[in-house]
Amino acid sequence: MKKLLTLVLALVLCMSMFTASADVEKPEKITIFIDGTVVTEPNGQAQFEAKWEELTGIDLEIIQPDHDAYYDVLQQQIASGDWPDVLILSSTYYAAYANEGVLWDMTEAWENSATKNSGRMKNESVIDGLKINGRLYGFADGIGGGCVTYVKKAWLDAVNMEAPTNWEEYAAMCDAFVNNDPDGDGVKDTYALTAAGFIGTEAPYINYLPEFYQDAYPSFYMNAEGKWVDGFSEPAMKAALERLAEGYAKGWIDPTTLTNGTKDCRNKFYDDTTGVFTYWAGTWATNLKNNLISNNRDPELVPLAPLAGAPGYFDRTPPVWAITSTCENPEGVFTWFIDTILDGGDIQFLWTYGVENVHWSRKAETVLGVEYAEGQFHMAENLETPGTAYTKNHSDPVSTLAYFADGYYTDEFIDPVTVMIQPENVASSNLFAANSRAAWLVPSTDVMSTYNGDLTTLKNELIAKVAMGEMTYDEAMAEYAKQGQAWSDMIVESLNAAK
Repeated sequence: MKKLLTLVLALVLCMSMFTASADVEKPEKITIFIDGTVVTEPNGQAQFEAKWEELTGIDLEIIQPDHDAYYDVLQQQIASGDWPDVLILSSTYYAAYANEGVLWDMTEAWENSATKNSGRMKNESVIDGLKINGRLYGFADGIGGGCVTYVKKAWLDAVNMEAPTNWEEYAAMCDAFVNNDPDGDGVKDTYALTAAGFIGTEAPYINYLPEFYQDAYPSFYMNAEGKWVDGFSEPAMKAALERLAEGYAKGWIDPTTLTNGTKDCRNKFYDDTTGVFTYWAGTWATNLKNNLISNNRDPELVPLAPLAGAPGYFDRTPPVWAITSTCENPEGVFTWFIDTILDGGDIQFLWTYGVENVHWSRKAETVLGVEYAEGQFHMAENLETPGTAYTKNHSDPVSTLAYFADGYYTDEFIDPVTVMIQPENVASSNLFAANSRAAWLVPSTDVMSTYNGDLTTLKNELIAKVAMGEMTYDEAMAEYAKQGQAWSDMIVESLNAAK
């Protein structure tokens, strides 16, 4: 009876989708342009693509540049005029491309969608927060989330310290991690931390170095008076850059930080080059632990609350799935691609956990030393990183915006979240939730589209030069006044005029 009930419910879901799309032409092929947050070729992308095509009956073409070069390649793709049907975009590019007419307006499609009207949405305010001047150009399947700072407990113990609670304690810890041999190899060969650049490539920009930036913000934000301002010119930035310069000069910060990608940073953390790593809360807490174990390192990590006086971590505007304005059948692509990501059934499960017997399984077997009985859900060993297990596919099962349909899970096939979620996942998620603030979704204006690219490049250059001791803060601000202040003033004016 339970199996029959599940089959009937699945049939109802399929019929509701067909009914909703009866007047929408079904695409024969959909081309998507994605980053590394979607399953990569070494991790079973071919099997994922085949399963998605089996469930939808649509040919899926996947274009996936290297994750760290994604936005460089994306800009080249947009400039070429050869646009895919669907893109993944960070908040910065989402606002800019919406303003430039690159994205299709999906407002009405969302209002009439099966997902919105399913009664399964957990937090529709996330979607509402993506609207630009009241119109929706992108869809998110989960909350934005953000980063917390993890410190290796073994390193703290080695230097006889507790987790820091203020800047002075944090600086002392960094100094000890460089000078007091925390990895115990008898060689002075460690750094306290590294990051993928001194400033991030997308909003909220400072999320990988929060202890150094604290209340400083290098881009445009809305202040307490409700006015848009350029945080790069504000006094808090001076203290932030001086902290970065101190950390670099004293060897706390890995000297390759300027050119690191996120994968470089993870590898340095795993091989005991660094003891502090600011990275995503939630699932990544488990990923970090598992990778430390596979590298024969002590896996215990201490997530830090924001330092005293700091305003907290940033809950970013989530990345979005967007349809390009040149798509020949945007309604069909929305119905058969966007609206099925959270369909409450097999397609949502595919986006969340991947492909059976590739990314997860229910067969009797031993995975990484753990025995599983027949029918017991478990994630498979990572194809690209042997010695670790998968924790999810693209969608995070904890932070997803929609529940699965009633009856999708049965006593024989229970919700994997109930057996998968690990204590470190819960601890970092709760710490982040209690100590985070929403990032700003900055609207794009014609003036911003014209000048902000060059202005951001200038800011990044000046931040790096001050951090690396090649320029003082005052010299950097003099250069900013000379080259960029006029652009900044025009952008601020345009943002406040558009409110």
